[in-house]
Order: sequence, then C-alpha cells, then structure tokens
Amino acid sequence: MPTRLGGCGRFRDRKESGGAGNTPKGRGADPSGRGWTPSLKRSKPIIGIVGTIGAGKSAVAGLLAEIGAGVIDSDAAAHEVLQEEDVRRTLVQWWGPRVCPDGQTVDRSVVASIVFADPEPLRRLEGLLYPRIAARRDAQAARFDQDAAIRAIVLDAPKLIEAGLDGLCDAVLLVDADRDLRLKRLAASRGWTEGDLLARERRQISVDEKRAKADEVIINDADLSALRPVVRAALERILEAFHRGRPDQRRS
Repeated sequence: MPTRLGGCGRFRDRKESGGAGNTPKGRGADPSGRGWTPSLKRSKPIIGIVGTIGAGKSAVAGLLAEIGAGVIDSDAAAHEVLQEEDVRRTLVQWWGPRVCPDGQTVDRSVVASIVFADPEPLRRLEGLLYPRIAARRDAQAARFDQDAAIRAIVLDAPKLIEAGLDGLCDAVLLVDADRDLRLKRLAASRGWTEGDLLARERRQISVDEKRAKADEVIINDADLSALRPVVRAALERILEAFHRGRPDQRRS
C-alpha cells in the first residue's frame, strides 16, 4: 500500500494574519494572555499542535521534542493540577467524596463521568483548572525561550483552537490520518468502537475547521521511521519562516 504520509507548508501572508515570524496571529483571545512574550521579543517560534482523534498528535509532539523543540503538554499539566490540595478540596465540596475516595488522589474517571454528562459541571471544572494550567504553561514557555538548547516551543493543548490558544502561536501544525486507520488504532489502544470515536468527534471542531487554521498538515498514515523526516522538514520550514520575518534577521 502506498505511503501517504507527508506535510505541506501553508503560511499565511503576515500582513493579513500576523503569521510566523511577526506577531502572534491573533486568531483568538488567550484565556491567560499576559504571560506570553510577543514573537518579536522571542528568539524562537511557538507552534500549536492539533490533531484528529487517533491521528498520532502525541507521536508528532514526541518527535518534535527529539529534534530540539520544547513541548508544553497541557494535558499532563491538567493531571498535575487536578491533584493539588485546594483543587481536590473544591471538587469534594462540589461533587462529594466519590471524586477523591482515598482522600489523597482525585479519581479522574469519576470526574470525567460527571463533566461529560452535563456541560455546566464541565464549565465549572474548566474555570477551576484553566487559570492554574495557564500559569504553568506561561512559566514553561518563558523557560524554554531562555534555553539555548531549545529551537522552538510546542504547545500541545486539548481544544487549542476552541480555547483561542492558536492566537498565541506563530504557526499551527495539524496531524491527521485516514479515519479507518484512526479507528483501528483507537480500537487497539483504547478498545474504542466507532460509536466511541463519533461521540468524541462531536465534542470537537471539524477537521475542515482545523485545516483552515493550520499552516502545516502532516498525514500520519505510516510508522515512526517514515514520520520522523516529515516532522523534521515541517519544523525547519516553520523555523525558516519565523526567523526570516524577524527584524534582526532581515538583510539590509
């Protein structure tokens, strides 16, 4: 079967979008905002990474880390924040001891069952967690920008576009794959059915909307050995565009 893995660069005109190498694109308002340094004052680009479910976004983020990017994993930060003492106490006040049965660790499966059944508890949870996650994200981005070993800053956040975080990014990279292949991967790794995938897809924006926001699209239909050079090439294009647009890199 032919390999369809590949990438395409689609940087927007900077005058229209504030794309890579100028100011952040301003596609949406940042929920935290103040902690982020405008790209003209940063030495490296911020790359937002999004993906269709089961396409391999985490694999791409891991490969970017291998080749010099600093990855901010907002999902991991959310897991850490969920276990903070004041957060645990608040969740128990809201939903009772079932969310923290041993008094020490929040049961994420119980929390998930509560918030996915009703949008109001989800909004409450996001209001509790998002400012704490944003503070961690801001601090990590600042550290990465000062680290000479880091070539780019990757923001891996659930619902990056929906939350307006793409507005902070100099480029957005979409990871996609054939839907049948994604379902096959999810059935093997998580035991999902097509109904499970469909239910979760309905909670996200469409792949067409993600593509419309993306500057780079990687189709991940092969294995890691084929994916690695495609990810590297995408990173190099983003870096070249970012530095080409910086005033200190322009030729007189």
